[in-house]
Amino acid sequence: MLMNPLPWPDGHRCAVSITWDVDVDSGLRYAQGDKADALAATLSFVKYSPRVALPRLMQVFSALGLRLTFFVPGWVIENYPAAIEQIQRHGHEIGLHGYMHERSNQLTRQEEAAVLEKALRAYEKHIGGRPRGWRAPGFAFSANSLDLLVEAGFSYDSSLMGDDVPYVIQGASGQLLELPTDWTLDDWPHYMHNRDFNYTMPISAPARAMEVFRAEFDAAHRYGAMWISVWHPFLSGRLAKLHAVVELVDYMRSKEGVWFARLEEICDHVKGLHRDGLWQPTIEQLATDLP
Repeated sequence: MLMNPLPWPDGHRCAVSITWDVDVDSGLRYAQGDKADALAATLSFVKYSPRVALPRLMQVFSALGLRLTFFVPGWVIENYPAAIEQIQRHGHEIGLHGYMHERSNQLTRQEEAAVLEKALRAYEKHIGGRPRGWRAPGFAFSANSLDLLVEAGFSYDSSLMGDDVPYVIQGASGQLLELPTDWTLDDWPHYMHNRDFNYTMPISAPARAMEVFRAEFDAAHRYGAMWISVWHPFLSGRLAKLHAVVELVDYMRSKEGVWFARLEEICDHVKGLHRDGLWQPTIEQLATDLP
């Protein structure tokens, strides 16, 4: 079923990476501007992330013995330092997710470059070093994103949806490893019901979403692919939904040969295979360099 299967470490059958996008109120403020402060109920909804969900996630995944990847906007890094410190203290990876959850494909190249630089400065100041991974807010990867990310020294992106296994995206400035996901593994279309975000998805039990997440995992496990969640603490960090996540992890662990890894670990594995001549990634040429 896979066009370009790759060997996973130690004979594992598939790779699973549980990742979270920690937007808090950045996206709301970017979309609503000064109006956001008047949206008290929605602010409480998104601030559930640092107040309740993130401490809960740290406790739950520490008990499960798993380290994860969190994508965080630069503005959130600046404004929620205690939450960032928790993520770091528990050994999780932190990647970048824009500065204010901007839609990159709605910006000019100059604007996108300025946003990226601002996000990088926030990361360096509050976390230290440079992030290895990037996920475009709203998956809004632009025609300029690849070259800007290559020039900034990123190791991988996880915004695109062009394969079931890692592949390489090629631009004018060089190459970047792509660790693709898919909307089916995003909790937003399953759970988001909030008029201030202009999303009113039908409300249903977490079991409905888990049917989709589990079906995608079963296929990845059967055929040797990669499974990457895109979850938000203010959605999937709530009680019933996180309980279902724990049950899903237990189900995954009941299967043989599942490699649970941070995205940076998958990146290192793939690049090692390529370096040693054990696997050659598919390369996709992207249209780049718009004004």
